[in-house]
Amino acid sequence: MHTKTIEQLIQGLRAKEYSSVELTQHFLDRIAKHDPAINTVITLTAEQALQEAAAADKIIGSKDAPNLTGIPILHKDIFCTQGVKTSCASKMLDNFIAPYDATVVSKLRNAGTISMGKLNMDEFAMGASNETSFYGASKNPWDLECVPGGSSGGSAAAMAARLAAGSTGTDTGGSTRQPAAFCGITGLKPTYGLVSRWGMIAYASSLDQGGPMAISSECCAHLLQAMAGFDPKDSTSVQHEIPDYLADIKRPIKGLKIGLPKEFFTEKLDTNIAKVIDTAIKELEKLGAVIKEVSLPNIHLAIPTYYIIAPAECSSNLSRFDGVRYGYRCDDAKDLVDFYERTRSEGFGTEVKRRILIGTYVLSSTSFESYYRKAQKVRKLIANEYLNAFKEVDIIASPTAPEVAFKLGAKNTNPVDMYLRDIYTSSVNLAGIPAVSIPAGFVNNLPVGLQLIGNFFAESTILNAAHQYQLVTDWHQQVPTAFV
Repeated sequence: MHTKTIEQLIQGLRAKEYSSVELTQHFLDRIAKHDPAINTVITLTAEQALQEAAAADKIIGSKDAPNLTGIPILHKDIFCTQGVKTSCASKMLDNFIAPYDATVVSKLRNAGTISMGKLNMDEFAMGASNETSFYGASKNPWDLECVPGGSSGGSAAAMAARLAAGSTGTDTGGSTRQPAAFCGITGLKPTYGLVSRWGMIAYASSLDQGGPMAISSECCAHLLQAMAGFDPKDSTSVQHEIPDYLADIKRPIKGLKIGLPKEFFTEKLDTNIAKVIDTAIKELEKLGAVIKEVSLPNIHLAIPTYYIIAPAECSSNLSRFDGVRYGYRCDDAKDLVDFYERTRSEGFGTEVKRRILIGTYVLSSTSFESYYRKAQKVRKLIANEYLNAFKEVDIIASPTAPEVAFKLGAKNTNPVDMYLRDIYTSSVNLAGIPAVSIPAGFVNNLPVGLQLIGNFFAESTILNAAHQYQLVTDWHQQVPTAFV
């Protein structure tokens, strides 16, 4: 059952081939068997999941049953989940029990999904390898000595090991797409504002966006159909008509114009990665897509721009974690200053503290004009370049990451080198547009991701191209040998 897509599982449940309780227990058994090797689950809610599955079984097949009734999923531990620990993989929130559900959680529950627990991640979503987690790094199922990517590394690794039918992730600078590429699964970053951020613990509020992670683009379409929509509790949520993603992905892509940014396809791109991407582009061309070169001349400024804006917003957002109302607090503080200093220095990990310091600096009165305001101007410039490119093409294709998954610990002594892993992804967040990463092949027995980028609210278009590609390839169906 674990190798089936969400669509196949829905059909099996409706045909009474198995019950939701049986399906949920199957995944719980796989978690018990396989998760100790890859460390993806922070909190398992097995008893609650089986109770939800039993309730789902009573309505499956009825007219009132939502489309995803009985489908077991896992949530990234950044989404508040009522009555369940929501830690953001940080010591600071190790004892925090969320008093309410994030909108994403409640929407998926209302759609009928079964929540089996919470997934590992980089602390407060800050990282590209899942190594900053307070609970230890998750491992890549394709090679246990390699990282799964980050920050949604637990979500990606759990899907690669087939521990659930789907998972949720968040993407601030590539955090669903890069781990999806590293783990050989599909990960979608929707248009900013399409999926509510209410109840999703904030890192960088103008960049964060929740999205689905699953085996295939069709699975992601199922999950996005439930997740998307206006939320009055989120001031950045957009009122936009939600299309039928599942119907839209079935269209042929003949005549679809795909742009290849010349700045992404240079001699700096690893030749092996380039070959895989080139082969994938040719497959899309066989399906009728029209390939055209486009230019994003200032895209090289995306990384420095991102690493000014994101830490600035991080500095502001994380100021609330002070040990007074909730979360970790130090023992035996001498006075109020000592209490704040020790609570925050002991509660936050190294990378989080690094980004708080950077953000506080760029927001200071002496640096604001030189750094933060200029970064916002460059952000607008990058967004406009994407809009100009979309006047010529329907979607843009690129590698998702400049390399395959690297070894655990390989980049821990060089934060800047780690930041450069976002070279193909961070500009999408700066522009606020959607993008999906899909498996496109292997290099050195490790997955390679193809990124498809769309204009605002063009999720249907990129999922359509991804789905048609996955109908003629089987990269997304590959499962690591130890987890078959």
